[in-house]
Amino acid sequence: MEEELLRLKNEATASLDSLNKKEELDTFRVQYLGRKGQFTTLMRQLGGVSPEDRPRLGKLANTIKQDVEKAFAEKQAALFGVASAGKPVDDLTLVGRRIPAGRLHPVTQIMDEVCTIFERLGFEVAEGPDVELDFYNFEALNIPQHHPARDMHDTFYISDNVLLRTHTSPMQIRAMKTRKPPLRMIAPGKVYRCDSDITHTPMFHQVEGFLVDKKVSFGDLKGILSVFVAQMFDKDVAIRFRPSFFPFTEPSAEVDIACVMCGGEGCRVCKQTGWLEILGAGLIDPEVFRMVEYDPDEYSGFAFGLGVERIAMLKYGINDIRLYYENDLRFLEQF
Repeated sequence: MEEELLRLKNEATASLDSLNKKEELDTFRVQYLGRKGQFTTLMRQLGGVSPEDRPRLGKLANTIKQDVEKAFAEKQAALFGVASAGKPVDDLTLVGRRIPAGRLHPVTQIMDEVCTIFERLGFEVAEGPDVELDFYNFEALNIPQHHPARDMHDTFYISDNVLLRTHTSPMQIRAMKTRKPPLRMIAPGKVYRCDSDITHTPMFHQVEGFLVDKKVSFGDLKGILSVFVAQMFDKDVAIRFRPSFFPFTEPSAEVDIACVMCGGEGCRVCKQTGWLEILGAGLIDPEVFRMVEYDPDEYSGFAFGLGVERIAMLKYGINDIRLYYENDLRFLEQF
């Protein structure tokens, strides 16, 4: 009996060393360790040995079977990643798990694209503080106290003279206060207004642009913005300038493009007009030049401001601005 147990152990060990397929391991388990396997069959014969040898042989049989079971589990773990304790281990034969790559937020992508387009046109990028003085945000931009245009901005005031900027136009004043023409700059950044619905948020992103030099005309403004629209939307998009009013530009205009959803045919998005507003612009008001001690008889210029979220909504067909800030990966992964 003892010789038979040792022979079976040697046979099982030799057989186990040569296995390298899952099917072969399954066959080995059934043949040697299963309920009808060779070890089970041999151990059932212990009842026929003499009573004085039975404890010694029984202990030997259990030890040999446990050794074979341990060797089997180690072989299984080495080949297929199943540990002897039943816990998963690394299987180096498997294809590695893909780690998701991070992506830029769609607003950041559009902001970068806007800046890149204007940099190619010779504009310098300037950034300023989010917490601004009333002078730079309103007064110097020809929006004095009690001016009705202040109501349009729904301002977050920190004190009577300190506020969260309602546009990035204060950078126009800051730049002209410290530098002399010619100037060609854009100012991207966050702005804040007390407004929240499907097309407005209390915090959003804007790009202010301005150019100051001698003999700057409205035609220069139209040429710059026409190039910007063509490059942003990757095609020849019809553009129009519609008369409007802004306190810091005169004349002023709203800039519309042919609806990118219907191609100008008329749809729900453009309210059947075939046009979508994308930004406001105009020639810088002489009063603004006087506030920064520029001679309006010598210098002229234009300014424009666009909402980055709105450009992104038009380019990507997004119908609810709140989607930008809900952190839903199903939405963000599309960009």
